[in-house]
Amino acid sequence: MGFLLITLQIKFMAKQTLQLGRRWYVIHTYSGLEEAVEHNLKQRIESMDMEDKIFNVIIPKEKKIRIKNGKRKIVEEKIYPGYVLVEMIVTDDSWYVVRNTPHVTGFVGSGNTPTPVSEEEVKSLQKRMGVNEPEFQIDIAAGDPVRIVDGPFKNMEGKVEEIDETRGKIKVMINMFGRETPVELDFLQIKKI
Repeated sequence: MGFLLITLQIKFMAKQTLQLGRRWYVIHTYSGLEEAVEHNLKQRIESMDMEDKIFNVIIPKEKKIRIKNGKRKIVEEKIYPGYVLVEMIVTDDSWYVVRNTPHVTGFVGSGNTPTPVSEEEVKSLQKRMGVNEPEFQIDIAAGDPVRIVDGPFKNMEGKVEEIDETRGKIKVMINMFGRETPVELDFLQIKKI
């Protein structure tokens, strides 16, 4: 009965005429339900015997450094919330399996035809996801004016004295009690003015 229903529904949907082979595609999901979509899709692939057409399902994530209560934490954040990448060969059957997975709203593309992601984009995304330890990225040089955005000196302004990129620390000279005082801060605690 289930197979007959799938066959009938496939006959009434748009045919997938582009045969591009094994490529990466982006599916849109309800934001916050990406893990559920990944889990459900992997189960559907296995139960509907689609391993020969749908190969990989990933949620693009990267590790970032956050400061909470004065402590540095490494957290994993979604690069594109609400989107999941699927490596597949698009046929009517594989399109149906992915499109009708719970919480999937559709493929990224025009109409019912999914648009594949370029190989360069996929490689740069995988490289971004493969970074084990997040690196500090800051465009501040010695002498730049900055505002402190976190910690006990919040909202104070000062000048950058020195930068230690390996430790992710920065020394800022702030005016306290009428004299310049050096304060060591985390990169995430300052903002360039």
